[in-house]
Amino acid sequence: MQLSTYLIFGGNCREAFEFYQRCFDAKLEAMATYAEMPASEGMEIPEEARDLIMHARLRIGDQLLMASDYSPGCPAPYEGIKGASIAVGVDSVEQAEKLFNALADNGNVQMPLEETFWAHRFGMLVDKFGVAWMINYDKEEQAAA
Repeated sequence: MQLSTYLIFGGNCREAFEFYQRCFDAKLEAMATYAEMPASEGMEIPEEARDLIMHARLRIGDQLLMASDYSPGCPAPYEGIKGASIAVGVDSVEQAEKLFNALADNGNVQMPLEETFWAHRFGMLVDKFGVAWMINYDKEEQAAA
């Protein structure tokens, strides 16, 4: 079993995933627009939504981060990403600092990356796309517990 994160954006999924690809030095495996959906699906796509992302998939190590833009056929209003954070465990102080600083670019740091009682480095931020991140490099004794 694999648990993956799937994000919904309000029209800037492409920009966000190109940003995440650089931040994580990851492989962008898929990026399909609503215009690329087969006509056989029977979904009417408004002209202004044709270039929105229907599905994106980014491989970060052996994990997947997936997303799309808000569906043009959904009757409920888009309210942003709320009530969740993506927790990323890294393997070194250097990796924590590099990733935290990359994701924090034009974002909002909620807790600076620093040493805590459980981690060599831990920090929290909301990136420029409204996605909340927690970056953590555990202390050995905490990781083994």
